[in-house]
Amino acid sequence: MEMLKIAIPNKGRLSEKIYGLLSAAGLNFPSKDERTLQVTTKDKKYSIIFVRTADIPKFLEDGVADVGFTGFDIVTELNSDVDKIMDLDFGYCEMVVAVKEEDSYLNPEDLPASLKVATSFPNIAKEYFKKIGKTAKVIEVSGATEITPRLGLADVVVDITSSGSTLKSNKLRVIDKILESTAIVIARKGLSVELKKKTDSLLIALKSVLDARDKKYLMAHVPKAALSKIKEFLPGLSAPTVMTLMDDENSVVVHVVVDSDKVFDSIEHLKALGGKGILIMTVDQMVR
Repeated sequence: MEMLKIAIPNKGRLSEKIYGLLSAAGLNFPSKDERTLQVTTKDKKYSIIFVRTADIPKFLEDGVADVGFTGFDIVTELNSDVDKIMDLDFGYCEMVVAVKEEDSYLNPEDLPASLKVATSFPNIAKEYFKKIGKTAKVIEVSGATEITPRLGLADVVVDITSSGSTLKSNKLRVIDKILESTAIVIARKGLSVELKKKTDSLLIALKSVLDARDKKYLMAHVPKAALSKIKEFLPGLSAPTVMTLMDDENSVVVHVVVDSDKVFDSIEHLKALGGKGILIMTVDQMVR
């Protein structure tokens, strides 16, 4: 039996979120701490390797891991030869071009013909400035990119931002956006049939957790006569599940999955139509 080897970031909020997602998807991993490098499920079907986010595509290309969780920006920067198999719809950020607040540049075309650019994404930066016809001396830095213009190291930065607060605190101003990025799942090329099946099963489990994030399970006793009106505002995944009550011929039990932001309105509607015994429960996974 082949074990599916999964590479995820070794630290940070993204690492914690992905580890939690895998656990919620049913992969029974033991507890870990910051020094843990690898864990394996009790059934020996899955193994997690904790590595630097930027190294994950390389681990897949070299066959060290089969599936990886990283950022779209990382895969783009490295031009990695991997399959992008799922967008996780979290870890959103933008890669932007920024200059000092007091600079007169309003857009990329205003930048000087030759300039110094500080970035952690040299390949993307080189391609970008080549495309807009600028000669860029790209200075690769591994952190604190935002401070480089104030130190005279660079004229422009190409950096990742989610809220823009770090750029603003360093008195930088965005003049262009290069790309948008989220956390994604990637797979190495040439997976065996067995590993491909395990990967497909993993994706289904992950999707079931992600689909359930903003859902609630609602159950209520309602009058039979009100069912048609209830179906108008409680459509559920396809239609509400309706069950009879043993000792009440005039009422039924309605079971339905609703969007979290519609729970309050749904309860108010149900109460107005005679609904009683209303229960709201969390949804851990939802397979469509």
